[in-house]
Amino acid sequence: MKAGGAMFKIILPAPALIAPFNEPARDLRILNKPLWLNQRDILAPYITHEQELPAGARLPQTHEACLVYRDNLFFDRGYIEAFLAEAQKRRWASRAPFSANDPAFREHNFPLSVSYTAAGDTYLADLWYYPNGPEADAEQLVIDLQAREIGYYHIPTYMAHEQGDLVYQVPLRSLISIDAWVHVFIADTVFGLFGRGARFEDCLNKDLAFKLHTLWRALYEGRQLLESSGVVQVGRNCVIDPSAIIHGPTTIGDNVTVGAGAVIENCIVGDNVNVSQGCQLMFSVVGDCTFLPFRAALFMTTVSRR
Repeated sequence: MKAGGAMFKIILPAPALIAPFNEPARDLRILNKPLWLNQRDILAPYITHEQELPAGARLPQTHEACLVYRDNLFFDRGYIEAFLAEAQKRRWASRAPFSANDPAFREHNFPLSVSYTAAGDTYLADLWYYPNGPEADAEQLVIDLQAREIGYYHIPTYMAHEQGDLVYQVPLRSLISIDAWVHVFIADTVFGLFGRGARFEDCLNKDLAFKLHTLWRALYEGRQLLESSGVVQVGRNCVIDPSAIIHGPTTIGDNVTVGAGAVIENCIVGDNVNVSQGCQLMFSVVGDCTFLPFRAALFMTTVSRR
C-alpha cells in the first residue's frame, strides 16, 4: 500500500499493567519512545482518522477500510508495509498470525505471552485489516518475519556442556505483543537494535544504490563507513569530543554531550544525555535526561525514565 491511502485506525485497549513498571504496555518506552507513539508514527502515512475504544466496546459500524490493533503491539515499518500490501492485494478481511515454526516467534515472542490465540499451527495476534469495515470473519495472513540467526557471545567449554555461540533469532520484520518486562528487552534489543543492524547489512548487500550512496557519504566526509553520517544520526546542539568513537547504525538525540574516549556502537541515545569520558555503550538504548558517569559501560541494556 502506498503512503497516503485513506484508512480508519481503531485502537483496542490492553489495560493490564506490566510488572515491575506498573504501567500499561502502551505507555512503556520502546526504542526510547512510548509504545503508542511508535505505533502512531509508523502508521501515520496510511491513516486519515482514528478512534480509541474503551474496554469492552463494540467495533464501530463503518464501510471504509480499517486497521484494527491492540495497543500493546510493537511493530516496525517493514512488517506493516508487508502486511498491508498483501492484505490489500487479497481484498478480504485479514488477521495477522504467527507460524508456530517461525524461529523468531518461537524463541522470543511466545515465551511469557498471554495475548496470542492458538489456532492449529498458528497463533493469532490482535491486528486486523478490513477492506470494507469490520466483519465477523477474517482470514489468516501469515507474514514471513525473515528471521536470521545472529550470534552475540561465545561460550567457553568450561561454562557449558557444548562449546558454541549464544544466538538470537533476529527478524527483519518485527511484530511482538508486550505482555511482560522481558518483551520490552526483546523489542528494544533483539527486534530493535539487532534488527536495525541486520536490515542495514541487508540493504548494503542487496541495494546497490543504497550501498553507493553510503560509500559516497563516507568518502566525502573522510570517515570510515560505520562512522559516516549515513549511519550515524546526530541531533541538534550536541557536543562530541573528537576522540570519541561512534559506530552506526546509531541515533543520537538533541543536546547530547559525549566525552573524550567514549565508544558508542549500534545504540539509541535520547535527548539531554551526558555520556562521560571513557564510557562504553554497545547495543543499548539510553533514555532522555540520562547521566552516565566516568567509564560507565552498557551492553545490551536499556536505561529509561519511567
